[in-house]
Amino acid sequence: MLKLTYTENSFCLEHLETSLENWVNQRVTLSLHSANNIYIESSQAAFLLPCDLSNLEELEKLNQANILEICPCDADAVEVVLKGTWIASNQESEVGIFVTSLDKSAELLLEKLAQTKQFCYA
Repeated sequence: MLKLTYTENSFCLEHLETSLENWVNQRVTLSLHSANNIYIESSQAAFLLPCDLSNLEELEKLNQANILEICPCDADAVEVVLKGTWIASNQESEVGIFVTSLDKSAELLLEKLAQTKQFCYA
């Protein structure tokens, strides 16, 4: 599973070995036990990658479930759009966590790209 954390000033992408369903269930249980609000909805998340990366074609081929879309933005960047689940404290929050599940190879490739700091928040 991929977890994308959106804060006021940053964006972090990480690969987790747990299943999406288990992670979301744990998050809901934690919210209930701590008496905190939780908002969950099907959504999309996006970030930018340089268009000259050699791994982009490989990433598109790994997208077997049509959860990932790569769209040209301009001469220098492409936008990677993921389908998944948005979790926040309320419906209007721009700070929260986006989770999705792709082919493990695609998740590891995206994590590798994130670790090289070659992406931008979109």
